[in-house]
Amino acid sequence: MHPDVPTDVPFSVLDLAPVASDSTETAALRNSLDLARRTERLGYHRYWVAEHHNMPGIASSAPAVLLAHIAMATSTLRIGSGGVMLPNHPPLVVAEQFGMLEALHPGRVDLGIGRAPGTDQVTARALRRSTGPLSADDFPEQLAELSNYFTGRDSNGITAVPALDNQPAMWLLGSSGYSAQVAGLLGLPFAFAHHFSSENTLPALALYRERFQPSATLAEPYAMVAASVICADDDETARELAQPGALQFLQLRKGTPGRMPTPAEAAAYPYTDMDRLFIDDRLDSQIIGGPDTVRKGIADLLAATNADELMITTNVYDHADRVRSYELVAKGRE
Repeated sequence: MHPDVPTDVPFSVLDLAPVASDSTETAALRNSLDLARRTERLGYHRYWVAEHHNMPGIASSAPAVLLAHIAMATSTLRIGSGGVMLPNHPPLVVAEQFGMLEALHPGRVDLGIGRAPGTDQVTARALRRSTGPLSADDFPEQLAELSNYFTGRDSNGITAVPALDNQPAMWLLGSSGYSAQVAGLLGLPFAFAHHFSSENTLPALALYRERFQPSATLAEPYAMVAASVICADDDETARELAQPGALQFLQLRKGTPGRMPTPAEAAAYPYTDMDRLFIDDRLDSQIIGGPDTVRKGIADLLAATNADELMITTNVYDHADRVRSYELVAKGRE
């Protein structure tokens, strides 16, 4: 065991059900079930799936449905959303879905809530069936309404079945300071998206801890950091495995989201100098390398953030390489 990696910090999994360019959504979802089973055996603590829409390379568009399958395929993992994007849904629907998951799998369900729509404006309007302005400004009110369905307080006489008395563990997710402050003021656990907002990690965690108010849920702040980690047998191999995911992220930022490229497609792509700078910057914010490099990277991140838990997302082309990465990270803790 690397001396600088705390043994008492749980490691968890964030899965986007990546779809490869030469594969199918069905294969991606089956890979998610396989990864959940394998990471459970490896000792990972929780398994979250993320809500995204209109993104051909991400199959996890309906977290509650996918989580129901993952829960049935596992027995000890906590399962949850990382996250459900609350502006996309009526709070009553979220309460019913996650209340049902908790009723079916008591004590295993996390409801991670996000404030952003997680998609483009046209898709957000299609999700909400609303012609009104799209805004997350009413997030605190939506969150309060959602919470009330689980407790029966101020729910306008509506009984959310089976949400009432079947409340999952609620988390707030964020990539900036806003949700960090809300999580602190409400006394909720907080998960920060370091994997795509690394420059905001330390300021957001500081805000969360400064604003934290003890609650019935938590007596002290509990912060989880989500990081992109790719571990292979050596640094060079890991760097090669990272290239398709880096290209996919570049295409997303250019407004042309697509499936995960093959290694050959990533190698043949006509990168501009600006593209290469963007990718280098992207990869520098990730933990990529052989076992020793990754152990050091994880130790440094945990020391810098003082995180209570680490959630790992691994975005590579081949499912076997993804499984292998989680295996090597787990082995590095022995």
